[in-house]
Amino acid sequence: MVQLTLPQLAKKMKDIDFAMLSTRAEGGQIAARPMSNNGDVDYDGDSYYFTTDDTVMVRDIERDPKVGLSFQGAAGLLKQRPLFVAVEGRADLIRDKAQFEAHWNSDLDRWFDEGVDTPGLVMIKVRAERAHYWDGEDEGEITL
Repeated sequence: MVQLTLPQLAKKMKDIDFAMLSTRAEGGQIAARPMSNNGDVDYDGDSYYFTTDDTVMVRDIERDPKVGLSFQGAAGLLKQRPLFVAVEGRADLIRDKAQFEAHWNSDLDRWFDEGVDTPGLVMIKVRAERAHYWDGEDEGEITL
């Protein structure tokens, strides 16, 4: 079994556009929704997502910042198994336009007509605390 390093895992995750972002709902249930990371996965394990402050997801994070992310990569050539990654982390809600600009790309214009000036825009920064991955025959865990 080959143990991946955090930079190796982050590089593999960059090719995965969507994650399921899970929060704890008001009644304690787990709520999950698809979010695009727009290829913005740093080598330190941080992921960035955009939404607006009127969402249930934002209220969930304000109440409990512990979140989960689930990623699944495409299967490789010759029927290789896809990459699966489960991340546990802590979410921060960022409302700073300068930080929006640092993580913005044109793909986001589809969802936010006014770009970084969209009223109520919020960036969710998830700092990974632990990541478990399954990559073909290899699996491992990285604690940050």
